[in-house]
Amino acid sequence: MSGHARGEREALCDLLLAVGPDAPTLCDGWSTRHLAAHLVLRERRPDVGLGLAFGGPFARHTARVTDRLGTRSGWEQLVGRLRAGPPPLARPFDEAMNLVEFFVHHEDVRRAVDGWEPRDLAPEVADALWNRQRARTPMQVRRVHDVALTIARPGGARWSIRRRGTATGGRPVLATGEPGELALFFFGRRDHALVELTGDPDGVAEVRSARFGL
Repeated sequence: MSGHARGEREALCDLLLAVGPDAPTLCDGWSTRHLAAHLVLRERRPDVGLGLAFGGPFARHTARVTDRLGTRSGWEQLVGRLRAGPPPLARPFDEAMNLVEFFVHHEDVRRAVDGWEPRDLAPEVADALWNRQRARTPMQVRRVHDVALTIARPGGARWSIRRRGTATGGRPVLATGEPGELALFFFGRRDHALVELTGDPDGVAEVRSARFGL
């Protein structure tokens, strides 16, 4: 296994071991033990994945399994399972599936405490996050209506989000930030992402308050 997703996985695992199983995260109600369990189960238990997309019994099942793994596993053993990576059949898809996921969850631990600063990412990592975010944003903002949204890197590339009913004629909104900050913002970490929204005031208000998701 190699690539930027692998680098984020290794960095997150190192941080998890450094802060321990009971450190805070930006994931509501989760300590680091829950976050590590979630990431292990996400790659190895498809039944648990249903609870991430649907509520009711699916969500309750996911919560039970995640809590059980997080509380009953030894911490180093749990982090070791996470560091080992996905099962062999999923490894060819590691970069596509996990770069943004592991970047965001790495920051969930880093930014859960006061005094955090954004990391200075290598240009190739930033470029990879930008390319992934361009592909993800249309699905993440599907609940945003009547907004013509463009994402942009500071002083650099722009990408208009083209979805039916929003590509033209909607209220223009420009979201500007480094690729990692945009990834965090549209993953739902608005209060901890360094992203500037400009454009139509009502459109900006809708983007600020919208529910994002895949």
